[in-house]
Order: sequence, then structure tokens, then C-alpha cells
Amino acid sequence: MLTTTALALSTLALRVSAEVKMANHRRPGLADTPPLGWNSWNKFGCDISQDTILDAAKVIADSGLQAVGYEYVIIDDCWHADERDKNTSAPLAHPERFSKGIKYIADEVHKLGLKFGIYSSAGTHTCAGRFASLGYEEIDAKTYAEWDVDYLKYDNCYNEGQSGTPEASFKRYNKMSKALKKTGRPIVYALCNWGEDGPWNWAPTISETWRISGDVWDSFDTVDDYCPCETMIDCKMSGFHCSVSKIIEFSASLGQKAGPGHWNDMDMLEVGNGGQTYDEYATHFSMWALAKSPLILGHDLTAMTNETYEIVTNKAIIAVNQDKLGKPAQRRWKRKIEGGGTLQMWSGQLDNGDTVVALVNLSPRNLSVAVDIADMFDAPERDAKTKTYEFFDLWERADENDLQSWGRSVGVHQNSFSAPVQLRSHQTKVFRAHPINLSSNPDLVPQQVVFKTNSDN
Repeated sequence: MLTTTALALSTLALRVSAEVKMANHRRPGLADTPPLGWNSWNKFGCDISQDTILDAAKVIADSGLQAVGYEYVIIDDCWHADERDKNTSAPLAHPERFSKGIKYIADEVHKLGLKFGIYSSAGTHTCAGRFASLGYEEIDAKTYAEWDVDYLKYDNCYNEGQSGTPEASFKRYNKMSKALKKTGRPIVYALCNWGEDGPWNWAPTISETWRISGDVWDSFDTVDDYCPCETMIDCKMSGFHCSVSKIIEFSASLGQKAGPGHWNDMDMLEVGNGGQTYDEYATHFSMWALAKSPLILGHDLTAMTNETYEIVTNKAIIAVNQDKLGKPAQRRWKRKIEGGGTLQMWSGQLDNGDTVVALVNLSPRNLSVAVDIADMFDAPERDAKTKTYEFFDLWERADENDLQSWGRSVGVHQNSFSAPVQLRSHQTKVFRAHPINLSSNPDLVPQQVVFKTNSDN
């Protein structure tokens, strides 16, 4: 029997080995931070053409989305011709809806200073029944590289039963990983296997991102039997129609698996598609950002409302997502609320020493919450608990005349404190806590802060 010391050393060796394998796949400069962009599926499904894609690309370039970090323009399913090239087996685009070809679209996207993504599936057919890449990995990867593709979303439909164990899924997805690397072109490899077979345990060795659950849909907390699991750990049916609040729950235990160059993907954003309130969409965007998920927009950019634009261009929230430390926020506590739902605190470290803190109201009730600074940190982080912090509310503007001045100071606190935070139903408040040296800032006085909601102003 192993001694305690020997067991600890063995565990450490396995952990180091896993980290080395991840590092071997890591391609510096490729998804060092979670990818930001737009995908056609959530809004348009199969109703797409080259104009759909190029119109979206132009909005990203012209509206300010590119300026805050959005760069990938991704065609999802249904770009395909009815069949492959009969002579070479190379993939072909639909001759009418994409009459100028995929290379033309990629060139136009690149002219705008953006990057271009495409879709396929690790099966015989895509989820919409078009030809897919199982058995055609090398010719498809070669063609994507010739088209100057920068990003591949790789789905899981019609997989011929090559799933059910981590090894089976790894082998199937690794074929495309090898084929992409062989091309020599840096292409972000985004696995979309719905969290099946625990991709967070093996996908970091072959890809940049991996989906952690069944498909999201435009609902905040609807219970749907098509998304049956309560946790993705050992989930046997990933399903679809997964609500925003359920995917937040799925992500809570998986942050430990993500970091620079390898990210948990909580699925594309539904912000702007009309099925949720402003507070719900802000919670959706905030929690995807704090968990360091890719932020891939999924609405009609050409018909974007001011409210949607305000949410998806919040620089302070995006900065948390793109923080170069790459450490997902961790859930600190979860409390059941009478009448249903939960109240949660999440927090995480940022590269400059700041701490991001989110209070998440997943209940149908308005709540008044007492907050303790000590809850923001792990038990061993004693020094952090006793520092003084200035707090900034990332969903409030520092200057009401400047629509992009997200991050209003809401006061300075020293040591632990209790301050009432007013949260509307399904609202999330996100704060950035910056450590302050009082000896060099004598004018800053610790105080009891009442965090305001928008309705209080």
C-alpha cells in the first residue's frame, strides 16, 4: 500500500504530466484568451447566404464591436453543396447561396481586419444533414487552410457510435486536430461535442475550446426534459434546450480545467434574440465572461437594439473575460431562496491583483444581500482578506455622459464588512475590487457602502 507521501507524489506526477501534455498542444498567440466573435446559427439556422455572413462582418467592423474585441466571423451549418467534389472529395460550398465560394468570403472578412471561421462535424453528416468530416479529416483540413480559415467549430452529430468513453471521443476528435496541425495554418479548433465523455479531461491536449453541455436556448431558467442532467459530471445525455441558469450551474465545477489556450465553452450567446429580459441577458453575458467562456454572439447584428449593444460592448465585463491571467471565477457559495432559485457569489483573481466579484440572483424574488469581503477568497488567502479595497460596479457608468465608461466607484472598504446589495430577480451585479494602500492614499477613508441598483439613481 502506498504511504501518504508516496501517494501525494504520485498524484503530483500525474498532474504535472497532464500539464505537460496541455503545454505541448498550446500554440502561443492562438486563443491565449477566450475567442470573441459572431456565429450564424442561433438566429439564422440554415437560412444563410454569403450576404448574411458579410453583412454581419461589416457590422462588427463598423459598429464598435471590433474595437472592443470581437474578431471571429463564423459560418455555422448549411454552407455546404449537396455533395463533395466527385474527383477530389474536397468540400464544396452551396453553388447558389455561396456563389462566390468560401475563399471569397474569407478574403472579404480578412480585408475588414477580422478572422473567419467555418463549421463541420466529427460524423458522417452535420447536425442539419449536410456532408461532414468523419473519414475526410485531411482533405477537409487542407481545404479549410486553402480557404484561409482561422477557426473551426467541430460538432458531434452522426458520429457512428464513436463515443461513450473518453478514449473513443478523443480518438475521433484527435484525427481532425492532427489534420489541422499538418496544414501549418493556425486554426482555432473548437470542439462541439456537448460535454459528452468529459472533454475537459482530454480536449485540452488537442484543441483550444470545448463545449461543456448540450445546446443553449433563449430561456433564462425554463426546465426542459431535453436537457435532463443536473450536472455534466458523468452526464449520460447532454441533450439540448439548456437554459442559461442551468449552464451556469454546469460550469461551476469546471473552471479548474480552463486556462490560457484551453477554454470551457458554455455555447454561443443568446443576448439579443428576444427571449429574455435585460437583467437576464446581462447575467447571461456576465457569467459567460467570468467563467472565461468564448463570447460568440448569436443574434442578428444588422437589427441590434441599443439595449443589446449596451450589454455586448460592456468593456469592463469584456476586460474580465480577456484578462491575461486566464483564471475563471470560482463559485464561493450558493444559497437556496424561499420560493425557488438560488443566490450565488462568484469571484476570481485578475492579472493586476484585482478581484472580480459577482452576486448572482437566480431566484424570482428581489433580494437584499449582506456581503463579506472574506467570502471573496479561499481560506488560505489570509492577506487578501485583510487588505483595503476600492470597489467598482461594472454595470454602472463612471460618467453618465460617456456610454462606455463602465465601472463606477462605489467606495472603499477595509477588512470584512457587511453592506446591503439590492438585486432584482435574475439580476447579476459585478464588482471589481482593487487593493488600496491607505498609507499612500490618505484621502481614501474606508466606509460602509450601499451598492445602488440602476433604479436607485
